[in-house]
Amino acid sequence: MTKQDTTPPPNPPTSVGPVVSAAHLASGAMPALSEIEFAVTMMVNAYHRWMVRCIAASGNAGLGPLDVLVLHSVNHRGRAKTLSDICLVLNIEDTHTVTYALKKLEKAGLIMSGRRGKEKTAAITPQGEAACMEYRRLREALLVEPMKALGLDEKELSRLAATLRLVSGNYDQAARAAAAM
Repeated sequence: MTKQDTTPPPNPPTSVGPVVSAAHLASGAMPALSEIEFAVTMMVNAYHRWMVRCIAASGNAGLGPLDVLVLHSVNHRGRAKTLSDICLVLNIEDTHTVTYALKKLEKAGLIMSGRRGKEKTAAITPQGEAACMEYRRLREALLVEPMKALGLDEKELSRLAATLRLVSGNYDQAARAAAAM
């Protein structure tokens, strides 16, 4: 038989510090920025996984996250879009990735190409619009309803979204500065 340990357990820490993926970056002048970066990384990966699974559940398996973003962008407001329109709205620098997504979506019958002057355009097809509406239906049932149950303040979420859009501009500027070094 072993003697029982009567030493009281240590007190749990009252604070664990910032939740980050790279402590060496968080040890700088703005640890909260590292927290945001880690949260955005987790959010982006979860969002990408969600988009792929939702579009597959809508009957359109085989599309990647960028394909889904481009599909919804082309469907937005029911107007044909140019490659530059899509890249600008989605803040995508590598136009070849969007070009590939457009070709993939056209091959799947979800969009059709056209022309506006000298520029090539992409427009939604009836099949593509149906896919977007089924995605929306599933999103409402599987994502929006559970999110609403959390009781989050929608105005605060909108403020957070606006803040993230503003912060993205600082990352774009820093990227330009880094490229110029």
